[in-house]
Order: sequence, then structure tokens, then C-alpha cells
Amino acid sequence: MPIRAVLWDIDDTLFDYTGADAAGLVRQLETEELTDRYGTPAQALALWREITDRHWARFAAGEGTFQGQRQERVREFLEQPGMTADEADAWFDRYIEHYRAAWAVFPDVVPVLDALAAGYRHGVLSNSSTVNQDPKLRHLGLRDRFEVLVCAVELGVSKPEAAAFLAACEALGLPPAEVAYVGDQPEIDARGARDAGLLAVWIDRDGGRGPGPDGAHRIEGLDQLPELLAGDTRFGARSGIR
Repeated sequence: MPIRAVLWDIDDTLFDYTGADAAGLVRQLETEELTDRYGTPAQALALWREITDRHWARFAAGEGTFQGQRQERVREFLEQPGMTADEADAWFDRYIEHYRAAWAVFPDVVPVLDALAAGYRHGVLSNSSTVNQDPKLRHLGLRDRFEVLVCAVELGVSKPEAAAFLAACEALGLPPAEVAYVGDQPEIDARGARDAGLLAVWIDRDGGRGPGPDGAHRIEGLDQLPELLAGDTRFGARSGIR
């Protein structure tokens, strides 16, 4: 079956989350006079990411509230367990202002969406929440590009579980064999999509992270995606962009 639709990951696939998060945190540490507390900016970011991933995973699993996980991230990062909810919210809000000021899509995103607009339908499957991702896509000017926005928090299941990919395909009204999934994580995105029966495409922007899961297709830029979709080499024929 030919590919009729593309499902997209958002963070670090369409949107430069890593860059925005790093810039936002550095600016927050500067304004809060905390620059020297965590060693280097890279060390501070690594700690912030580890705390974020852990608390977000708990929230995604149904533990606590969206606002609560934000508060706990701030308390742990600052090592202030007695911080009130209002104090933690205020700190996080200041960080968010810096983070949002750095929001940007990757340069190859709009050109590839334009190139694929006439031939393919488009949707989003994210392991985040609609309350996070819908405003982000609107701010970036991308929301109208996608027919559906499916997020793990509301769905109750997350990538790499096959049920998440199948739910997004169902939202498009298409079988998985007619849908491609594009994401930046080789296991969560590419392997999960492949195992669910979609055409799996791993965008490896940094390059050099290995060939990726068997049966998935690795590209280093979205400019390579139209050729891949047109060729639909999911069944093992090698292409120049694997």
C-alpha cells in the first residue's frame, strides 16, 4: 500500500526543544543568580533534564497533576523541598518565559511540509500533553498543518507502545501500513512505529548515532523525506538515505 499520511513527533523533530530548553535554563540561572551553583551550563541542563524526565514519566503514568509535577521539578532542582506551591509556580513561570523566547522550528520543517502538502495528510503523535503541544504548535505557526493532534497524556498510553501509534492512525482513519511516522528517538519513535506496522523514519539530526533499528529508515535532514516516502522502501530495499 502507498503511504497516504505522515505522523510527526514534535520535540526535537519539528521543534528545537533541546535548543530552547538549554537557552531558557541558562537565562533563568543568570537572572536568578544561580549560574555558579551547578558547575557548567551543560551540567545544570543535564540535571534539569533528568529531573524533568523522571517527574514527567510519573505524571504520564497517572501520578499527580500537571502543575504538581512542575512544582516538584523546581523543588528538587533547587534542593528546596519546603518551597510552597506558589513559590515553585512563580519560579517555573519565569523559566517558561525564557524558554518560550527561544522557541523555533528547525529550518527544514516548513519546506518539507510545503513539499508534502499536496500528496500526504499530516498528523501529530506526541508523548506530551495537548495542553503543552497545542499552544506550542500554534505559536510556531504549525497547528493548521495537522489534521489531528494525539497526545499520550490524554490518550492514556505512550510511545513506544503500539497502541499509541494505532490510536493516531485511527484518528486519521487509515491503517498503519499507509502511515509513516517521523521522530528523533530511535527506540521510542522508530522502533515503536515499526513494531506497530507503520513506515518508521528516524531523523538523526546529529548524525553518527548508528544505523537505527532494523526495518526503520534513518535520515539526517527532512529534505531527504520526500524521496523516501515516494520510494517506500520499508520492506528492506536499501536507499541512499538509510
